[in-house]
Amino acid sequence: MANRDFYEVLGVAKDASPEEIKKAYRKLAVKFHPDKNPGDAAAEEKFKELGQAYEVLSDADKRAAYDRYGHAAFTGGGGFGGGGGGGFHDPMDLFSQVFGGAFGGGFEEFFGGGRRQRSGKQRGSDLRYDLEISLEEAAKGVEKELEIEHHAACGTCNATGSKSGGGARTCSTCGGRGVVARQAGIFIQQTTCPECRGTGETIADPCPDCRGEGRVTKASRIKIRIPAGVEDGTRLRSSGNGDAGVRGGGAGDLYVFLHVKAHDVFEREGSDLYCKVPLRFTTAALGGELEVPTLDGKASIKIPAGTQGGTLFRLRERGMTTLSSGRKGDLHVEVQVEVPTRLSAEQQEKLREFAESIGEHNSPMQESFFEKARKFFGS
Repeated sequence: MANRDFYEVLGVAKDASPEEIKKAYRKLAVKFHPDKNPGDAAAEEKFKELGQAYEVLSDADKRAAYDRYGHAAFTGGGGFGGGGGGGFHDPMDLFSQVFGGAFGGGFEEFFGGGRRQRSGKQRGSDLRYDLEISLEEAAKGVEKELEIEHHAACGTCNATGSKSGGGARTCSTCGGRGVVARQAGIFIQQTTCPECRGTGETIADPCPDCRGEGRVTKASRIKIRIPAGVEDGTRLRSSGNGDAGVRGGGAGDLYVFLHVKAHDVFEREGSDLYCKVPLRFTTAALGGELEVPTLDGKASIKIPAGTQGGTLFRLRERGMTTLSSGRKGDLHVEVQVEVPTRLSAEQQEKLREFAESIGEHNSPMQESFFEKARKFFGS
């Protein structure tokens, strides 16, 4: 594919001043920098193209040759040689040169710390812990002690990574950048430095316990308070209880994901609870008291005579605590009328006598249903 015009790449006119060219490059290079577009091959190619255009147009001699011969000036016929773009500098180095003077530390600091901190310290990773709790614990709140395995600060070297407590030096492989770059065809590939593992520093006398990392793996016990009213999937953060950072870097956080176990009696909908309770046939007919379960123990509800199956009774403020307000929801009890399954001959005879005594005009639900059926069939 033919090379694009360098003036077009930077979006400037052919008579643009050096200041205008530099300003245009700075704006576009920040936009397409690989650190701001990880994994985007198109942005990486654009960044390289910008570097080539700026390298030529920012140099008076190269610009004059380009204005006269075009891209041919850099493919063997114009004195700047290299072939196929191989004569251009590493676009990362070019970027660092342009921004280094204005921002003090190059592109790593311009992007908010880049791939490493200047001290070689790196923040530790955040950790995840999945915790299962009961509905009762979710309703009332509970304190739990968790045992986690994580990276903790090395006590032998006081988290410095050095046996003597010092000895950090700039990595000679990456020059302190924490990354190494190599050209593969038309692309520049960046990888974490294998020598310093991205810190930009190496240790002269590594600590024998942590091998220069400043942290070791250990098991710790951490207490966490679970507030009343949490729901399934709630995420709690325990600040600073994640992995310790490399060589004294800040610790990450521990995120606890809560999973509320299904309950044998209650079902939850927000702050309300629902349960189904069997009701004796005689109590449903005659009325009386019904003992029902709650999260705080037992409660009693009054059953009116003639209560039908499926009737809902509400017990106010016997549900779950609302996490945001602290208020309690309600408990909804659905009664299920229980029909006897084993009757003696005497009981069956008395039940027949009872049925005959009430006749067919003491069943309002049945009467309503058949009235609707007659209208449906037009009779």
